[in-house]
Amino acid sequence: MTTVVIVDDDELVRVGLRTILDHEPDLQVVGEAADAAEALSIVARTRPEVVLMDVRMPGVDGLQATRLLLSRSAEPPRVLVITTFENDDYVYDALRIGASGFLLKRATPDQIVDAVRVVTRGDSLLFPAAIRRLARPHSRPRELPLTQRELDVLRLLAAGRSNAEIAAALHVGVETVKTHVGNLLSKLQVRDRTQAAIVAYEAGLVPPSEEGSARHL
Repeated sequence: MTTVVIVDDDELVRVGLRTILDHEPDLQVVGEAADAAEALSIVARTRPEVVLMDVRMPGVDGLQATRLLLSRSAEPPRVLVITTFENDDYVYDALRIGASGFLLKRATPDQIVDAVRVVTRGDSLLFPAAIRRLARPHSRPRELPLTQRELDVLRLLAAGRSNAEIAAALHVGVETVKTHVGNLLSKLQVRDRTQAAIVAYEAGLVPPSEEGSARHL
């Protein structure tokens, strides 16, 4: 059973999300919060695996709440930020500080359920085209402490390719790709594949032609 906390200042949004998630046999909403301050208390008490976090709320916004949630525990929950607009700068900032993905409020019930399951597995949910629009590349190319093969893997990862797709593109085994991913995460000192993808976009490693639609990383 995957436990979830919903954080949104709109009661109708919270009720809708709870109805969708509680309908699934493997998902359980264990708390709701109308603001970020309340969310911190509820998460500390219920210790959910996933937090659905609205990024724009009065008072302490979702961005600051995400930062606090991820810094206060050695095993923090996965944060899936929810937003009305995919070109929201708050979304990009939330991904940079550790959110595992984002979800549009107009998403279908199936997409919402799938997104929660994706981040529960430890994967990331990324929209490469949207992230490229939001990314703020460095004015000068950034030198990354990676081997050429690790750079190849990072470029494909940031374009939304799965381990199997990366393995096929580079003509190597999936386990080899997993090893490269683990090494590049360590070298870049990032928490997961989402943060690695952000580094790749900011470094200008992903040309527009390599973008994809929403992908599981």
